[in-house]
Amino acid sequence: MNSAQTETSIPEVRTLAERVFQQLQDAIVRGELAPGSKITEPGLSRTYGISRGPLREAMRRLEAHRLIERVPHVGARVVKLSMQELLELFDVREALESMAARLAAEHMTAEEIAGLRKLLAMHEGQADLRKGEAYFQREGDLDFHYRIVQGSHNRMLVNMLCDDLYYLVRLYRTQFSASGSRPQRAFVEHHRIVDAIEAGDAELAELLMRRHVSASRANVVDRYAATLRQQAETTP
Repeated sequence: MNSAQTETSIPEVRTLAERVFQQLQDAIVRGELAPGSKITEPGLSRTYGISRGPLREAMRRLEAHRLIERVPHVGARVVKLSMQELLELFDVREALESMAARLAAEHMTAEEIAGLRKLLAMHEGQADLRKGEAYFQREGDLDFHYRIVQGSHNRMLVNMLCDDLYYLVRLYRTQFSASGSRPQRAFVEHHRIVDAIEAGDAELAELLMRRHVSASRANVVDRYAATLRQQAETTP
């Protein structure tokens, strides 16, 4: 292969690896690849019809984002969820996302705030939210919390919350998502946070986000504990 061919193949491989990463992380977050389940390169290669090179790159990213882990004498498997990790993760979220909300109140542009309003209007149209069944948010720019962190204009916060921890946070949020009255309450809380940011009230934005994440934590912990109890009851 000449150098010109090599140069044109590199972006294609990266694009393919990115696509596979997105497919796999979505399958893990939604529970289609169950926590603790073993995954192999040959199996994934057959499922997604790709060569080992892009697959290895995608798996390295999944491991870096803590969605898969390598276990001696076992191989790669989807990360197992734990109550301890959940609590630690929400401790970090409460501290850092409240800081992000405060900074967003100081730095978000009018255009960015208008984008948040449009995002919430789109969320309001979701059938599951209207029925009070769930408040599922797509990833990245379609995620309210992601947008707030981006609006902080603090690169370190963005790196930590939108890259390092983001997919693990989504994993817990999605698999133990709110139900009952919590989805509607969470939606109202989102509006109040945007109101504070738009008013430039950094202290209030920080307080509201801290309370919001704390309420989300309590809901997720309750649902995860119920899942663990159910598993214990059905295990022989």
